[in-house]
Amino acid sequence: MDYEAFLAMKLDGLHAEGRYRVFAELERKAGSFPTAARYDGHGSADPTGQVTVWCSNDYLGMGQNAKVIAAMHQALDAFGAGAGGTRNISGTNHSHVLLERELADLHGKEAALLFTSGYVSNWTTLSTLGASIPDCVIISDAGNHASMIEGIRHSKAEKRIFRHNDWADLDRILSEYGPERPKIVAFESVYSMDGDITPLRQIVEVCEKNGAMTYLDEVHAVGMYGPRGGGIAEREGLMDRIDIIEGTLGKAFGVVGGYITGSAKLVDFIRSFASGFIFTTALPPHVAVGALASIRHLKWSNAERLAQRERVAKVRARLNSIGIPLIPNDSHIVPVMVGDAAKCKWISDLLLDRHGIYVQPINYPTVPKKTERLRITPTPLHSDADIDRLVGALSELWSQCALARAVA
Repeated sequence: MDYEAFLAMKLDGLHAEGRYRVFAELERKAGSFPTAARYDGHGSADPTGQVTVWCSNDYLGMGQNAKVIAAMHQALDAFGAGAGGTRNISGTNHSHVLLERELADLHGKEAALLFTSGYVSNWTTLSTLGASIPDCVIISDAGNHASMIEGIRHSKAEKRIFRHNDWADLDRILSEYGPERPKIVAFESVYSMDGDITPLRQIVEVCEKNGAMTYLDEVHAVGMYGPRGGGIAEREGLMDRIDIIEGTLGKAFGVVGGYITGSAKLVDFIRSFASGFIFTTALPPHVAVGALASIRHLKWSNAERLAQRERVAKVRARLNSIGIPLIPNDSHIVPVMVGDAAKCKWISDLLLDRHGIYVQPINYPTVPKKTERLRITPTPLHSDADIDRLVGALSELWSQCALARAVA
């Protein structure tokens, strides 16, 4: 087999469909978020210009927060750079233990466990539970993230899929299994591509009625919702009725890493049996300290959340006023619907090259074909002038692309 020819053919197919992914090479500047320096991607030593980032998952700008940065500097000076090993072999630092306690408190659980990313925490936990619990069936929301899908697949447990956010369909599927059959229901609180929020209370009630364990991914909600940033489950007063709450440190908390929270026995089980935890080098201590500072700040400060919601409302109102089609939702995510892979990338490229605005195109397989979009995430630090430039540029390019506008 000509391996290189095969690889080239597959890559050429992505180019032909307009789905080839180009990574913008950026350099974040402390104190100037959401502005970043842009490089040409061809090895240039100097940036080619400045861009305004409109698609960051640093939803509240906590990656630039003075408390977080100061805590990480202090930790680097005190502890050095790396953890020194896996959690099992010399890598469990005091900062990891403090952070896990803080996360357990945030979600009202007995214990928490850190992972290197939210992808790893989902993949590891679901695959370990599904493979370990005899005759387990996992029922997964149709809109779940790839990390959950891969974890379930790797577990080799029986898998069922319920219609997205449809608690009645979930009830129908669960009712096919007797009370003695182990069941795990995996779902998210905020879905990142459409920005929709799950009907959490109804899902939880259906799971309780059918004796199913609940696994809730709150990665796009932690820090963002609830009085202390505990997510949608905290906002709805349902944390105590959910078995496992999974989250990330890499979005609203502004650092990197993933985690699960739950009962002491459940967390100890994953700690003891999950290869994705056991054989991975621990997070650097300064990262854990930065996350700790971010979580503690957002437990008591609502200013960032309120400012972010005001910016989201303003962006939505301005785009609606000029007929740019959006998916309506109650979250902080603003999906601008293009519906064509090539045009989606073309608009993204021109926003970047002509207007200094960076919004990554979202194409298949992240979203279904013909639902390609620009996913905009306003932050508290986007100014009125930033919004003016974004709205004006999108209006101009929408007309150039001859795309339909929404009717008010």
